Amino acid sequence: MSVNLVLLCVAAGSALSTQSGINARLSAGLQSPLLAALVSFGTGTLVLALLAGVMGHYHLPESALTTLPWWAWTGGILGAFIIASIVYVAPQVGALALAVGIVVGQVLASLLFDQFGLLGYPQINVTPQRLAGAGMILVGLWLVVNK
Repeated sequence: MSVNLVLLCVAAGSALSTQSGINARLSAGLQSPLLAALVSFGTGTLVLALLAGVMGHYHLPESALTTLPWWAWTGGILGAFIIASIVYVAPQVGALALAVGIVVGQVLASLLFDQFGLLGYPQINVTPQRLAGAGMILVGLWLVVNK
């Protein structure tokens, strides 16, 4: 695996923790987790629209509407759930418990996605080594939340 890709993952994780704190503060100021999530998505949508325009990606390919599975269009719904949940939970549990909890959810879902090759991921069997790694992350969550 490329070191650059791993570093990009680490940067995205750092950005997620940063975004969580920013959105939690926005939520407190706006007195609404849902409004804060809406503002976050709105500004993100504007930035993505600008980037798409600058890069020349102005329209959907016609084939996308007929060839993509229905669930390929649901990422924004999941994104809204993720952001709204984080905005609500972050000020109550803190950055570390939030981050480790998110990672635990990602790891558990990813074990299933890999085992069965779901959502276009390659099929990679669950092994004792992979289960041990997931177990260590679960122990990490327990250590973090049990002060």
